[in-house]
Amino acid sequence: MFTFRPTVLAAPLLMVLGLAGVAGGPNLGQPASPEDIAAWDISILPDGRGLPLGSGTPQQGERVYIQHCASCHGLKGAGKPNDQLVGGQGSLAGAQTPVKTVGSYWPYATTIFDYVRRSMPLTAPQALSNDEVYAVTAYLLHLNGIIGERDAIDAESLPRVKMPNQNNFKRFYLEKTP
Repeated sequence: MFTFRPTVLAAPLLMVLGLAGVAGGPNLGQPASPEDIAAWDISILPDGRGLPLGSGTPQQGERVYIQHCASCHGLKGAGKPNDQLVGGQGSLAGAQTPVKTVGSYWPYATTIFDYVRRSMPLTAPQALSNDEVYAVTAYLLHLNGIIGERDAIDAESLPRVKMPNQNNFKRFYLEKTP
């Protein structure tokens, strides 16, 4: 019959923890400074809180998109080699295979800004200026028929953009603490 003896398990655990403390840990990475954390603390909430100053239009966005996005997402967001960004409207409820794009699936226009700003271009995340991110966001919204070709977006107008699939999501996010 097996008898549980905590002291048998405790000794090796204490030895490992003690060695980690003496050796300074596993020596992986470096401590994050407040500046390091602030550079990545750039979340944009669905209601627009956190959006920076700046603005952009679809015309401006087309130039930025061609330079930084088209090689991965195809001309006019058609896809290949990476995800398709345009089209798919109506495909989520239809009998055909759903096509999840900015225009068919994403619930908030602010999420587009947040994602592009944080993660794109893939080879240089956060390399685009706020104006360039607003412009690319406007271009994608225009290509999906959500805003007009002459509409400008900024921190005030972007949260008011009604996305086609917005009502099919439940709004939930954690409040950012000060």
